[in-house]
Parts: sequence; structure tokens; C-alpha cells
Amino acid sequence: MLNVGKIEEGFVLDHIKAGKSLSIYHHLQLDKLDCTVAIIKNARSNKMGKKDILKVECDINTLNLDVLAFIDHNITVNVIKDGEIVDKKELILPHEIKNVLKCKNPRCITSIEQGLPHIFVLADEKKEIYRCKYCEEKAGEPNSIW
Repeated sequence: MLNVGKIEEGFVLDHIKAGKSLSIYHHLQLDKLDCTVAIIKNARSNKMGKKDILKVECDINTLNLDVLAFIDHNITVNVIKDGEIVDKKELILPHEIKNVLKCKNPRCITSIEQGLPHIFVLADEKKEIYRCKYCEEKAGEPNSIW
């Protein structure tokens, strides 16, 4: 059995769908941080069959919970201090996400104005549908994007 040591301060992202940890790593921009990251892919899980896990040793405030919740709000976020779990963050779908997706509508103002942020607003919480704030183009499914 693989044994990855515990971290002293940071967070553990658990219950990630198998094979999705690398895209989460990049979308959270963990590659730009100077911190220790352990990516565990295809770990055995009684609940999910297989799952991925990310262990990140850094300040918890570096984690963008909105981006993570948009990707998959079922991920468990464990906050670690002094080597122990001190909190579990609940992820809820953000009302608005900025510069995570790009609008695919060629007539959208974001295609013309280069400096304009790409903003998507939660249009249907039950179906998890986001729409462009400017042209109302429907965003792709989060799981198909990642």
C-alpha cells in the first residue's frame, strides 16, 4: 500500500473523481505556488470505487474555493493545522465565476474586447447551468470542460 506522509499545514482535497486531479491542480494554479503538493491518482475508495486525492502544504487562503466548487462541489476539503484536520469546508456552487471559462460565442463582447473579464453567472442551480454575463451563452458542463 502506498503511504504518503501527513502534512503540517494546508489542505487535503478528497473524493475527487478519478483522473481529475491534474486538471484541478492546473485550474487552482498550484503549479505557480511554491509549496509541496502530492497528487494521488486512482486510490481505492469504498464510496467511489476509485478516487483522486490532492495534498497541498501551504496557506489555506491560497485555495480558490469558488473555482473548486465550480469544478465539483462534492469534493471534500479538509483543512490541516499542526498535522490534524481542524475544519472541513463545504463547497457550494458560486453565484459567479470569473476568468475560469471563456465564452464560445464569437459575437460576444469578450471576443472583441481583449481585456474584458470572462464572467459566468449561475443561471440554474439545480441543473448547474452557467451563462455568460454579457451574451447569456450557456457554458459547457463543468465535468466535460475539465
